[in-house]
Amino acid sequence: MSGELILASSSEVRKELLEKSNISFVSVKPNIDEGAVKSSLLFENYSPRDMADALAELKASKISLKNPDSLVLGCDQVLEFEGTLLEKPPSKNLAVQQLMKISGKKHSAYSAAVIFENSKPIWRFVGKADLLLKNNSEEYISDYVNRNWDSIKNSVAGYKIEEEGCRLFSKINGDYFSILGMPLLEIINFLCIRGVIDG
Repeated sequence: MSGELILASSSEVRKELLEKSNISFVSVKPNIDEGAVKSSLLFENYSPRDMADALAELKASKISLKNPDSLVLGCDQVLEFEGTLLEKPPSKNLAVQQLMKISGKKHSAYSAAVIFENSKPIWRFVGKADLLLKNNSEEYISDYVNRNWDSIKNSVAGYKIEEEGCRLFSKINGDYFSILGMPLLEIINFLCIRGVIDG
């Protein structure tokens, strides 16, 4: 894979964002126990922003070690609510509980991207978006989760803003692509400067 842009992720959303932007890349999943890494970073009192950055760097670093001649892009996203991290809900009931807890309130998405070359970080960016949910009724949230469970069950916080999840919100401040998990415009700008893509 020498010389190629490598996305250090198997995320369908991130792959789709690059594909729809007409950016050539290959996807390689880094074998990382994200839960264990997050626990360690929390123990070391990392902020949500720095945690997203550290996880993105770890992913890119791992793939870059075996592909030193390629640009390797690592991404990660952390959602923070009132000083705690939001997690992927393991069940419909817990998804409803989490969405009820954040209804009418603000939470923040930190979306990090780090690019490695020759096993060293050469570029990084962390975007932030603030998201305010409406005071959604428990009935609507329960119906939303039931209708969309197959789509949202692997989503942090239990929603997809690019789908029906947009109806849960009253206001968003920040970059849309960062909410999806990748600060795409900043990545594109860097790839243009490097001559990887035209623009």
